[in-house]
Amino acid sequence: MESYIVRNARIINEGNITEGDLLIRNGRFEKIGGIINDDNLPEIDFKGNVLIPGIIDDQVHFREPGLTHKANIRTESMAAAAGGVTSFMEMPNTNPPATTIELLEQKYAIAAETSVVNYSFFLGTTNNNLDELLKANYKEICGIKIFMGSSTGNLLVDNEQTLDKIFANAPALIATHCEDEKTILDNLHRYKEKYGENITPEMHPLIRNAEGCYISSSKAISLAKKHNTRLHILHISTAIETELFENKIPLAEKRITSEACVHHLYFNDNDYKTLGNKIKCNPAIKTSVDQSAVLQALLDSKIDIIATDHAPHTEEEKAAPYLKAPSGLPLIQHTFNMMLSLVNEGKISVTKVVELMCHAPAICFKIKDRGFIREGYMADFVQVDFDKNTLVDRKDLFYKCGWSPLEGVKLPGKIVGTWVNGTKVFESGKICAANGNRLKFDR
Repeated sequence: MESYIVRNARIINEGNITEGDLLIRNGRFEKIGGIINDDNLPEIDFKGNVLIPGIIDDQVHFREPGLTHKANIRTESMAAAAGGVTSFMEMPNTNPPATTIELLEQKYAIAAETSVVNYSFFLGTTNNNLDELLKANYKEICGIKIFMGSSTGNLLVDNEQTLDKIFANAPALIATHCEDEKTILDNLHRYKEKYGENITPEMHPLIRNAEGCYISSSKAISLAKKHNTRLHILHISTAIETELFENKIPLAEKRITSEACVHHLYFNDNDYKTLGNKIKCNPAIKTSVDQSAVLQALLDSKIDIIATDHAPHTEEEKAAPYLKAPSGLPLIQHTFNMMLSLVNEGKISVTKVVELMCHAPAICFKIKDRGFIREGYMADFVQVDFDKNTLVDRKDLFYKCGWSPLEGVKLPGKIVGTWVNGTKVFESGKICAANGNRLKFDR
C-alpha cells in the first residue's frame, strides 16, 4: 500500500505516549496525530497497540561474505525485522574483512539484493589502510571501525603511531572495540598456567577483565580529545568505564559517545553457570555491579545508545571447550523484549528505552530522516502488543545458526508487525516483504 492510514495507535515517541492516527504516503509519515479522515485510503487498525519508531541497531555481525555457515544478511535481517529493528549497521570483520571501499561496496550490493530492512556497513581499519579511510564518502557510510583489542585477521590495530594518525585524520565517526590486548594476553597466560586447557566460561570476565576495558577506552578517549575526533565507544561493560563519559551537553553536540549492549544489561556473571559459552562474548558479561552501573549510566545519559552486538556462531562452535569456543551470541530478534523485561522490573521507563534504541542512534550517527515518528520522515515503525508475551522458541527463530541463549524464556511484549519505508515486512511471525534501503547520513 503506497498510501494508508494507521488508526487507534498508542504512539511512543520523543518522551511522550499519545493516541492518534497516522497518514503514510509514499514511504513517509505525512500526517501524525488526531483523527485523520480520508475515505479513499485503506486503513490499518492497531486496536490500541503501541507504535514505536523502528529500532536502529548500530552494531551487528551478519557474517556475509565468507562466514555464511553462521549467518547471512538475508537471514539476520529477517530476524531484525521480527525484533522490530528496521535499520542496522554492520561490522567489517567478515571474510575478507571490509577494509577497502571496493570490498565494502560488495557488502552493500549483497544487502541491496537481500536485506529485509535498512542497512549500512562500517569501513574497517588496519595498520596500513589510512588512504582507504580518507577516500570514503561518509554521507553513505556509517563510520570507521577500529578493533583496539583481539580480533580476526588483520583488523587489530595495535600500532601506536597508526592509531594516532587515524584519530588525527579521520574524516568521520570512529567506532571502537576497546579491550587492551596486552592485559588480556597476560591474564590468559596466567590462567593457562594454572588451569591448562580446563579454563571454564566463568573465568571469561576475569581474563577479559574490567581493567583491560578501562585501559583501552581511556586510550581511545585520550586520542579523541587530543585530535577532537568524533569517537563512539561500543559495548561498555564495566562500572569503571562509565566514569569516562559525561552528560553535560545534548547528544547531538557530543564529540565522544558510547553504547551499551542489551546482553550486558540482561545477564551478569552468575549466568555463566547455566549458559556457559552461549553467553561468551567480547567484552565479557561481568558482575551484577557492572550490570547496574551500565544501566544507571544509560539513565543518566552518560551512555547514549542501546544495541545488540548480534554475533551468531553455530551451536557446534559454541559447544567446544572454552578456549576454542568463539565469542558472540545472537540476540537481535528479542532485543526490545529483553528491554521490556527491565521496564516491567521498574528499572527503566519505556519512553527511555525508545529514546535509547530508536532516537539516539539516529542522532548519534546523523542518520537522515529516520529514528523518529515525525512528519516527512521515512515510515519505519513497529506495532507492539504490550498485553502479550513472547516465548523464545527455537522454531520461531530466523537466525541461520538456529539457537538463542534465551530459549524457553518468556519475555514481555509481542512484536505484531514491522514496517520499513512504509511497507510491512513482518507480520505475526512471518516475513512478508523485503524493503531495505541504504542509510544516508547528514554530514
